[in-house]
Amino acid sequence: MVEIILHHYENSPFGQAMRLALGLKGIAWKSVLQPDIAPKPKLSALTGGYERIPVLQIGSDIYCDTAIIVDTLEAHKPEPSLYPDPLGFAGRLIALWSGSSWFMPAVGTALGTDPTIVSEEFWEDRAKRFGMDRQKFLPAVPHLVGQFSAGAALVAEALEDGRDFVSGSQPGHADIMLYMNIRFVGFAGRKPADFGNKVAAWYERVDALGYGEFEEWTGAQAIAHAQENEPAGQHVVAEGFGFAAGDIVAVKTETPDPAAVSGTLVGLDDRKIVIAREDDRAGQVHVHFPRLGQILMPA
Repeated sequence: MVEIILHHYENSPFGQAMRLALGLKGIAWKSVLQPDIAPKPKLSALTGGYERIPVLQIGSDIYCDTAIIVDTLEAHKPEPSLYPDPLGFAGRLIALWSGSSWFMPAVGTALGTDPTIVSEEFWEDRAKRFGMDRQKFLPAVPHLVGQFSAGAALVAEALEDGRDFVSGSQPGHADIMLYMNIRFVGFAGRKPADFGNKVAAWYERVDALGYGEFEEWTGAQAIAHAQENEPAGQHVVAEGFGFAAGDIVAVKTETPDPAAVSGTLVGLDDRKIVIAREDDRAGQVHVHFPRLGQILMPA
């Protein structure tokens, strides 16, 4: 049986969002806890070097980044949808804003007001992989706190008409991504009610989605599971992108993170990149990335 496995850690905002996505959809899953700083050897065995959290695994198909994870969950179990009416797929744009433009203000609010809340090793890791040099980051914290409050005011205004969720009457991708930032600033003592009663009530409704049914697994179990399975599905490399099926390529994020995943290109279009790679421990795997936010280049 092919299992659905989420590699995450407890305090990861993006990991939190994907746990809620699994709960919203009622998908049973396996939970593999990974370290919050590199190295993550049991994760790299599957991804080929990508060490950001979360990562979704379905058998020997490995999905890196929440954008490709939500697409995969939506295809795996279309209902209930992460994009309910009336907002529909436009909710993806709100989710993208929350995970990009509004996320660093959340980081500044959550961690910058008390930089001792995380370890020196954590700061060093984030400086290397995300460009969060503490000496440059901390002076920007007052600005980031202001930006977060301004964003929270937009969420409050969106809920002012009495809707239960930003997505409408049902929760969706937009809600869980907005929720993750409100939850994250709780590390600095900020409460949902600080942003208004409607935000607090909405937060409780999203929180009530829970994580669904899950079982704890180890990294070793996840690697063995990948080895026991073969990648599923047929992929196509679309024309017009300057690459062909079988090209040896590398993929890295559009950030200072130096990690690049190399392999054989087997799938490419406007939404995704899929590369095949072989690992001594995990065997043959397909590693999937969203097209948006990733750099694809010859290896």
